[in-house]
Amino acid sequence: MRTVFYISDGTALTAEAFGKAMLSMFPLKVEHKTLAFIDSQEKAETAVRRINEAYEKSGERPIIFHTFVSVEIKRVITQSAGSCYDFLDYFVAPLSQELGIPAQPKTNLTHGIQENYDFRIEAINYTLANDDGSNISDYDEADIILIGVSRTGKTPSSLYLALQYGIKAANYPITDDDDFEKLQLPKILKPYRHKLFGLTLEPQRLHEIRSKRREGSRYASMQQCRFELQAVEAMYRREAIPFLDSTRFSVEEIAAKILNETNLERHCY
Repeated sequence: MRTVFYISDGTALTAEAFGKAMLSMFPLKVEHKTLAFIDSQEKAETAVRRINEAYEKSGERPIIFHTFVSVEIKRVITQSAGSCYDFLDYFVAPLSQELGIPAQPKTNLTHGIQENYDFRIEAINYTLANDDGSNISDYDEADIILIGVSRTGKTPSSLYLALQYGIKAANYPITDDDDFEKLQLPKILKPYRHKLFGLTLEPQRLHEIRSKRREGSRYASMQQCRFELQAVEAMYRREAIPFLDSTRFSVEEIAAKILNETNLERHCY
């Protein structure tokens, strides 16, 4: 077990992304600790004490992934007992040489309010207002409409598309009201067929998810899960609706695969 610190004078999201990508290549158990907005000498010294305490407790040098604009604060952190890694050290200078312009570091530039920020906020508000078929009057504005039976990941996938990419993602549930015995595409969705994308799961996984919510119910039974999934997947194929079995994918992977298959234009990078 190693303690890993992600430290920055900003949000520390870049340090987290870089660090977790690096650590994913090693079979290692870690304890994650994020220290964001370490933007003063006093905060840096407090962070160093935490790093040193972790070292004393475990006997293993903590791993530190960091990104700092302030050279002074960075110097304080690198004097700790941890092993420090800053990928910006390796790439900024070569990139500056290639571009022919000097870097102009600025705190919170990557994750602060930028010119595409309004797209993201508008998309999040739209997605929240159009979750689970709650508001079907605004589908003309949707970039995509995710459909599927209950608990197949429509809401988290919609929110991730909005938050990460600025995409207006509505979602609509296929329920018992739609008659699974002879399932047809709901009339309300037919004018938006070109915006539809289906989600599905393996029956066992859906059974597990539903059982956590309503254990022992017909809704969560393996028989009902299998029946609903077979019906909705048949409808996807009959109506030529692209769909994804998300059983083995994270919400990040689901969103990326949806973008890849639909060629949606993302508004945030």
